[in-house]
Amino acid sequence: MNDRIKKLLEDLNDLDHDMAAITYTESLLGFDSMTTASKDGVSARSEVISFVSTLYFNTLINPRVDRLLKELSDVYNELDDLSKAKYNYFRREYEKISPIPVKEYADYQSLLVESSNAWEEAKNANDFSIFAPYLKKVIDTTKRFIDHRGYEGHPYNTLLNDYEPGVTVDMLDGFFEELKASIVPLVQRIQEKPKPNTSFLSNTFSIDEQEAFSLYIMESLGFRMDGGSLSESEHPFTQNMSPDDVRITTHFHENDLINPIFSTIHETGHGLYEQNISKSIGFSCLATGVSMGIHESQSRLYENNFGRNPAFWQAHMPKLKELFPNELKDISIQDFIRATNKVEPSLIRIDADEVTYPLHIMVRYELEKMLMEEDVDIQELPKLWADKYEQYVGVRPTTEAEGILQDVHWSEGLMGYFPSYALGSAYAAQFEHAMEKELSVDECLKHGDMKTLLDWLAHHIHQYGSTITPSEIIQRATGEAFNPKYFTDYLVKKYSLLYGLKE
Repeated sequence: MNDRIKKLLEDLNDLDHDMAAITYTESLLGFDSMTTASKDGVSARSEVISFVSTLYFNTLINPRVDRLLKELSDVYNELDDLSKAKYNYFRREYEKISPIPVKEYADYQSLLVESSNAWEEAKNANDFSIFAPYLKKVIDTTKRFIDHRGYEGHPYNTLLNDYEPGVTVDMLDGFFEELKASIVPLVQRIQEKPKPNTSFLSNTFSIDEQEAFSLYIMESLGFRMDGGSLSESEHPFTQNMSPDDVRITTHFHENDLINPIFSTIHETGHGLYEQNISKSIGFSCLATGVSMGIHESQSRLYENNFGRNPAFWQAHMPKLKELFPNELKDISIQDFIRATNKVEPSLIRIDADEVTYPLHIMVRYELEKMLMEEDVDIQELPKLWADKYEQYVGVRPTTEAEGILQDVHWSEGLMGYFPSYALGSAYAAQFEHAMEKELSVDECLKHGDMKTLLDWLAHHIHQYGSTITPSEIIQRATGEAFNPKYFTDYLVKKYSLLYGLKE
């Protein structure tokens, strides 16, 4: 390697280090805002986040970095794989942010702090009007940013590509049509069968004992508590500071045992992905999950494919009954599995069963697509939301808290994010199918051997962080390109067995 390339790589690594440090700071501020920060401190936090966002922008968008990326492009074929991955990452980030004026970028980050605070207030008050003016600003700014950046085909493509590189409206339209063709008749057939008993799930369950089980299950799945933590927030999420500092939140409900358990398992799936990224990547912007879809595949895999499998509860039901001996005294594993896999159209996405869940995503996908290409009256959104729920899910919200205000994502500017949830479920089924070629998932679950499963996932998916693309991960892990048929086959097989349907 000649001296010129060595100097270029030194500059690239310095840029990576500085950007990773700034991102770490932003993550700390974001986590604090969503957990323990005071409501009255929102104005000051907004100022600080605006300052840090400006620092992020100016560190990346300047003539020196522009020149560095151009010179690295000239010697790209002479770079090692990790350096190529860093170059690709920063080239993509540069092209994403550079068209946006720095003040607009900083003002937007500040807006998101205020918007998130307004959303939480609006949801608690069941009053969309509190959040509406902030949402309008978020949408208007997002559309302006798309115009700055440019787009091919549909303007929504720009946002989709931010979260799942390579995904387009045309691809997702076909994907959702395929899911709808399988899911709708499956749901109809299930609704004709007797409903499982779920009454025991709404007993009173001690919050302290729920937290104890959450901590138990996190460690049982392989989460390193020395490299992470569990907190509570209004909307469960996972925040990666670094692979050695991964913070999970959940939300406990005294009269709902299932939501907290499976929220914790879901977020632990995210956390395990982050904790098992290869140390060889170092302190880097690449030391995180490659895309929202791949990330969601890990959380959905743990929550549904593993966590709602009868074999899983053979290992963990004794601990749950130990913590709730009276509430679960007469409940068998089969009772528990039937109840936790109940299929029924419902209003709340995060509470939805895995069969109807993609229908919830379709509502959001179509609304976001509409918002990006049309001039939609913000005040009409609650009705548009309710109409689409009635059309696709078969239920209609009667309050704004259970309708348009149920998700935090739009308040945080996460437009284009939702489709990754449906893609993640489909990826998860394909990954599980590949795992079964090398090991017995049920045997591992039955004996509480989560290490074998985690080792497979770490080797095939987690270790790479963001050094390779989502499509490369899928190809390497499964031996083929993405194929949603594994997901529809998985749903039909699993629920035909649970409900006594003929496949």
